Amino acid sequence: MVFDLEMIKKVYSQFPDRVAKARQVVGRPLTLTEKILYAHLWQGDATQAYERGKSYVDFAPDRVAMQDATAQMALLQFMQAGRNTVAVPSTVHCDHLIVAKDDSKTDLARAVNESSEVYDFLASVSNKYGIGFWKPGAGIIHQVVLENYAFPGGMMIGTDSHTVNAGGLGMIAIGVGGADACDVMSGLAWELKMPKLIGIKLTGKLNGWTAPKDVILKVAGILTVKGGTGAVVEYFGEGATSMSCTGKGTICNMGAEIGATTSTFGYDESMSRYLKSTGRADVAALADGIREHLTADPEVYANPEKYFDQVIEINLSELEPHLNGPFTPDLATPISKMKEEAAKNGWPTKVEVGLIGSCTNSSYEDISRAVSLARQVAEKGLKTKAEFTITPGSELVRYTIERDGFLSTFDQIGAKVFANACGPCIGMWDRMGAEKQEKNTIVHSFNRNFAKRADGNPNTYAFVASPELVTALAIAGDLTFNPLTDTLTNEKGEQVKLDAPNGDELPVKGFAVEDAGYQAPAADGSTVQVKVDPASKRLQLLDPFPAWEGTDLKGLKLLIKAKGKCTTDHISMAGPWLKFRGHLDNISNNLLIGAINFFNEKTDSVKNQLTGAYGPVPSTQRAYKAAGIGSIVVGDENYGEGSSREHAAMEPRHLGVRAVLVKSFARIHETNLKKQGMLALTFADKNDYDKILEDDTIDIIGLTSFTPGQPLELVLHHADGSTDTILANHSYNEQQIEWFKAGAALNIIRQQFAG
Repeated sequence: MVFDLEMIKKVYSQFPDRVAKARQVVGRPLTLTEKILYAHLWQGDATQAYERGKSYVDFAPDRVAMQDATAQMALLQFMQAGRNTVAVPSTVHCDHLIVAKDDSKTDLARAVNESSEVYDFLASVSNKYGIGFWKPGAGIIHQVVLENYAFPGGMMIGTDSHTVNAGGLGMIAIGVGGADACDVMSGLAWELKMPKLIGIKLTGKLNGWTAPKDVILKVAGILTVKGGTGAVVEYFGEGATSMSCTGKGTICNMGAEIGATTSTFGYDESMSRYLKSTGRADVAALADGIREHLTADPEVYANPEKYFDQVIEINLSELEPHLNGPFTPDLATPISKMKEEAAKNGWPTKVEVGLIGSCTNSSYEDISRAVSLARQVAEKGLKTKAEFTITPGSELVRYTIERDGFLSTFDQIGAKVFANACGPCIGMWDRMGAEKQEKNTIVHSFNRNFAKRADGNPNTYAFVASPELVTALAIAGDLTFNPLTDTLTNEKGEQVKLDAPNGDELPVKGFAVEDAGYQAPAADGSTVQVKVDPASKRLQLLDPFPAWEGTDLKGLKLLIKAKGKCTTDHISMAGPWLKFRGHLDNISNNLLIGAINFFNEKTDSVKNQLTGAYGPVPSTQRAYKAAGIGSIVVGDENYGEGSSREHAAMEPRHLGVRAVLVKSFARIHETNLKKQGMLALTFADKNDYDKILEDDTIDIIGLTSFTPGQPLELVLHHADGSTDTILANHSYNEQQIEWFKAGAALNIIRQQFAG
């Protein structure tokens, strides 16, 4: 089935002319990224060249995608916007609220029962406002988008950081907060700072044990978790065109782990094959018609250093399988070095569980290559040493791999198949024994491996690898096992070697499915009622945030000075808290409970300056709010790394935090704070972080003349009566300053439609 064919035709009909105008204005050949961005300018044809990393630009994305955990808040905001229907094609995908515990059928039934209130709300809101609804069990948002909606040269935003997965089909697909989605669904422009460009040239060809996953694991090791911040990563070269479309999706998916705005590949035969195999031959034909515009100009790839801000070259023929981790996705170790690194760092080497699937690696190709290894367990007289789980990315993939006998092969090695949902990848894993917090190692083909993320146990050492390598390590039960060189002892005491994995890029018999799980909205939703029970613990209608009072902010209390890595998982945990994603007040009870307090090295323990006692972060902040006192949060580098969840910005806003001051921000989180009317500030001198003391009261001076490019002044009043004055930079433009003054961007939207 082809969705939104007329919209795609319109995009493609305008594409060549818009690219030509942009090339003329910029005055040089264009990268693929630039072609797509300039072809989606809100104003239409380009009239000026934008400066990378400097210019704020208004864009017109083609579509919006939302997952159920973030869609609740996005749609609660959209309900306030005053629109009768969404202005661009939009979808909701129910994938985050299903806990992985027993098996797919049991887990799905439990989730439908426990979260029926949320699902009913999302279904009714979707029905009312013309939004496509994918039911629980249909699959993970990014896999479903790749199979149904992504198209070469398109531009989309999604309320999940791994929206970038659609770059595997040649899109510019960007993760955003719900307020950004609300703007676009309301028919307004979407603002983004013109990104810098990182070009990654792939030479050679993947072979043997090496998989597309190893490309991004290698890149993460090179660029680190913030090396891609503010940039789009564009892959090219013979290695790129030799790779499958879903393999490209895996690479783009994990681009979120280097902080990249998004990643993408030029249109090629692998994308054409994938479009045709997923029932979109019409889209492939349209793309073929403008093929030259769906990749960079030839001069760009011939001399990439002239056109990209940074160029990295990787020879796929020499690339080794990698394991990244633990506790951060950029700690990259080639498999040949794992024995040495594990010994040096004291990592537990017994693999307890191997988990494959998720939005990152659940394609037909991924599963077929993993199953080629699973077959060898019986063939070579082996026994799987670790637990093994599979999380299919969509019902389309699950049904097809069941038809082709893959699930029965996995069953024979004792594997457990979870529901088509996020599950363990986002902490929705009810893992037996995790509460004991024992030191242990797991390997998975997911994208993130922050402490406590998968199972809530801070002592679970999680390593990220390709599905093939995860399967091999689960069979061996040993983190240091190198399948390229090592042998295993089988049941007869013989030494056997695993053959390299192999599999089909796409199913030979084609994809098949009985019920993909899609529910179309009503043609006219004007009579549809969206009901929210005022007594609900899971859903709460939103009240507008108050406007700025028009004065400098004085007497702010320091809520917490966070030390080290502080991701959105630390600011607003997922796992069991996901159930409250539609209830702002209830979910605010997890505010910053995972952040480490600089002053006592503890989590969820901060000093209440009103009482002098230490207590949980949320209750301390609620005490300040009750007393009518504002507060400030101080953080370290890359603050807000990870998920796009805007709850990490809405919770402090709701509880009365006025500003967040850090050494540096992750892109999405900084934008989310701005959208909610918060002050997102950075130290002009990063050493000033050390001047913030536990009992400080802080004034923010200069807000009455708040202007772009002009730092604000912060006066730190210390408990001993002394003061320090420091400067704080900001990246607000004129429009974003208006968001701050109005109390939130949504307040301005509401006024526009009311007027």
